[in-house]
Amino acid sequence: MSSGARSKREQRDALTRRLRAEGQSWAQVAAQVQAAEHVGRRAAMRLAHGWTQWEVARRWNELWPADDGGAGITDQAISYWETWPQSGREPSVRTLWRLALIYDCEVADLIDGENYGLGDARHAEPEPLPAGAGAGGLAPMPGSDTGTAGAPREITGAVADGWRVNVPAPVPSGFAYRGTTEPCLGSSATEREVVMAAHEGSEHAESAERRDIGDATLEQIRADVVRLSRDSMTGEPFGVFREMRRVRARIYAALDRRLWPRDQTELYFLVGCLNCLMAVTADGLGSPQAAEELIRAGWAYAIAIDHRPLMAQLRLNLAGITYWDSRTRQSHDLAQSGLEYLVGGPNAAQLHLQRGRASARLGDAGSARRAITAAAEAREREHSDELLEIGGEFGFSRATQHYLAGSILIEIPQGEAEGIIELERAEGLYAAGPEPGEDHSYRCEMITHANLATARLRAGQLDAAAAALDPVLGLTADKRVRSLSERLPVIRAELASPRYQGSAEAGNLDQRIEAFLTDTIVRDLGDRPAAS
Repeated sequence: MSSGARSKREQRDALTRRLRAEGQSWAQVAAQVQAAEHVGRRAAMRLAHGWTQWEVARRWNELWPADDGGAGITDQAISYWETWPQSGREPSVRTLWRLALIYDCEVADLIDGENYGLGDARHAEPEPLPAGAGAGGLAPMPGSDTGTAGAPREITGAVADGWRVNVPAPVPSGFAYRGTTEPCLGSSATEREVVMAAHEGSEHAESAERRDIGDATLEQIRADVVRLSRDSMTGEPFGVFREMRRVRARIYAALDRRLWPRDQTELYFLVGCLNCLMAVTADGLGSPQAAEELIRAGWAYAIAIDHRPLMAQLRLNLAGITYWDSRTRQSHDLAQSGLEYLVGGPNAAQLHLQRGRASARLGDAGSARRAITAAAEAREREHSDELLEIGGEFGFSRATQHYLAGSILIEIPQGEAEGIIELERAEGLYAAGPEPGEDHSYRCEMITHANLATARLRAGQLDAAAAALDPVLGLTADKRVRSLSERLPVIRAELASPRYQGSAEAGNLDQRIEAFLTDTIVRDLGDRPAAS
């Protein structure tokens, strides 16, 4: 489904919620939908409820199952009835009567001005369907021609554009709970009011029980998100991105079904996580603008369910995107904003370090050092949340914490020696493998090697720098992410300094870096499909 279509539907759903909250009837809501979208009354009523034609057909078949055990009517039948007279399939009065029950409205609300020729609607019976009405793709309407068992009684006629038609009793409780009995029209007004209120409660309860998604499906979608969060740290970025998009499409389809509130909250959380993961991957693939758009999409879902850890994570990832895009002040402020949603735990520590990294680039060495201390303190605070349970990209290992601390220190005056210690500690932890409950990112591991090479070059350790850079230069082309490619020109600048002029080893290392970058650029321009 296109983003434009979803936006239009979301606007319509928001309008419906507002008007219903104001006490307007379904007919009044549908009238506004009709005026805005230039559709007929039947289509407008369906859109006001936020249903697809398939969903209306399903509700019809639940209320009136086929006598022969067949599938019942199809969404094509709903389409024919909505587009008559263009379709040539006129909905009968019985059809309108049943649609009115489904939509909780009057029959008159579904008529655009057609003359059904009923005369006095008080005594008219719904017209029978002609024989063979199921031909040409329109399924027969089971039970629509004969019998009245279980059907609500008709009361006084109503006027629709000058024509009188039968109107069903306002509460179709006989269909929802067949053991109930409608009050006799001759009983007292008090009794009728009380019994009808009970019927309304029964019908609404039945509606609330309906659910078009099962726990097994929700568990599978969550399992997919957990898997993709881990795959994104070690797998080939573009392949993982495509799989993320597939799972997100499945969530979008699930959100179009009838859900319980807790189902929708769960799906909003999972689609927010997926947009976050896709943003990180898109940025690594060299599409920072697409990444920012994905972050904004994830933010909308996080705000809707007020999920503060997810909001903090989205702020963190956007801070990282803007940092690598040389918007350092914005990166600093985004990280600071993220700390308003999360104060303890590993991801809060990462927010402090992201803020410190931006501070170092801005020349504020004091703030950068304080951020490293604050990160260590935040990690020790007791904290758990859903994102940490998912893990992968939503976790923050000790190895990565040392890598970020070292990356900050090598950017501030007199910090290289401490930075090398932190980076070597991170290198050792990556080599040892993840600790229990952790996942390691190959991107962070490779940037650790690149930053360590930079620090060693500044310390005059050319051979050690070349050794640190070997794992980076050995990466296959499909794992050369943007943030890594942007570190290598910094190393080349160090190799071009007076200290290394005339060094054959420095020249050889520079040539290897140039070949790496050239191959990466050529592949970006010619081999990889667009990440968007």
